[in-house]
Amino acid sequence: MEKASTAFSASIFTAIFLLVSTLYIQGVEGSIIGVNYGTVANNLPPPEQVARFLSESTINSSVRLFDTNTDILRAFAHTGIAVTVTATNDQIPNLTRIEFAQEWLKFNVRPYIPATNIVRIFVGNEVISTANKLLIASLVPAMETLHTALVGASLDRRIKISTPHSLGILSSSSPPSTGKFRQGYDTHVLKPLLSFLRDTNSPFMINPYPFFGSSPETLDYALFRPSSAGVLDENTKLSYTNMLDAQLDSVFSAMKLLGFSDIEIVISETGWPSLGDSSQAGVDAESAAQYNRNLMQHVTSGAGTPLMPNRTFETYIFALFNEDLKPGPTCERNFGLFQPDMTPVYDIGILRSTVAAASKFHHAAYFSVLTIGLLIISNHGADVEALQKNIDYVLWPGNTAMEIASIDQYIGACSGLFAMKKMTGSEYHLLFVDLQIFFPLERDEEQELGGNA
Repeated sequence: MEKASTAFSASIFTAIFLLVSTLYIQGVEGSIIGVNYGTVANNLPPPEQVARFLSESTINSSVRLFDTNTDILRAFAHTGIAVTVTATNDQIPNLTRIEFAQEWLKFNVRPYIPATNIVRIFVGNEVISTANKLLIASLVPAMETLHTALVGASLDRRIKISTPHSLGILSSSSPPSTGKFRQGYDTHVLKPLLSFLRDTNSPFMINPYPFFGSSPETLDYALFRPSSAGVLDENTKLSYTNMLDAQLDSVFSAMKLLGFSDIEIVISETGWPSLGDSSQAGVDAESAAQYNRNLMQHVTSGAGTPLMPNRTFETYIFALFNEDLKPGPTCERNFGLFQPDMTPVYDIGILRSTVAAASKFHHAAYFSVLTIGLLIISNHGADVEALQKNIDYVLWPGNTAMEIASIDQYIGACSGLFAMKKMTGSEYHLLFVDLQIFFPLERDEEQELGGNA
């Protein structure tokens, strides 16, 4: 009987190993983290070298450009990296004319596709914050006209149009439930803009920077530190443990007020400087690494925010390089993840060697836990001693992926789900959902495992 149990455990383990290995073949590398590739510097490496570095040495699968630089677009050909290009602010008034929009596409997009994977066009950057009446009045018409040009070129399904905003578009943001767009811009600019995004299935882009909203007193809150006391929204009774969630939810509240809570929010810029002026708090490499590392973990975790739970956020870290020619205070020139020689300013786990090690740990943990769950199901009715032997078989000596000492611990960890004497096959989904508390899957992976609700 014991041999049969051990053989069964081995066969189940092998099956789960193969299943989970298949599901996680991309591991962390399938993430939704991108990077902003700014070029306001005189010491950056050639675009070909940058493109090769991003595609071969990092996990970044997306990049945002601040223009349509020919050399850069050619460099990203055949890399598979998703590229967002930008029509600069000064081009916006002309883009309201269909002839200009068609010419713009002809010279700035069409020569590079499909070799270069251009997936999105930004019309300007933080246009409303410029307070330029001509640019603001032309923004939505320019987006609409450029979309018409995309339709005419049969590119509208491949390439989406949006525009990034700073948090300056809000007149109210604290507490998050009171988020509201600035009066005048809300109905005359942002409402038609949101209608356009909904009609074209495009996301609303926002540039939240907890760094600029932080102070020595709120530094823990801005950096996702566990020591943060958090902030309570008295209107919703929801507690906020980090500033980014509060900023995102204030934008969501403003969108909801206009009737557009269904539109996806994408973080087009966020980051933290590794160097700054003495008057600024937390401007050091350790703080920058902590923010970006915690950011990546948070936006890909599926936790979401208090007002937008159970979701992930496509996120673009600012920036790829330190840019030595940027004007302003010292911090503006020190947001980069990498030096011009492509050595890390600090490590946040985006280099492939780092990710490979983390990915192996995650995989081992996941199929260990899932195997245990299936063993418990398959052995329903067995006594605790027999189940413990199966668990001991899976958690082989030296496996540090999980530290579950006994079946009682595992039952407790799963919120009492396994306190039942027996489990039927129809109860498998409940087990599956409970396991995701520890190791959440992406939506398509859940469907592959039969986890549809």
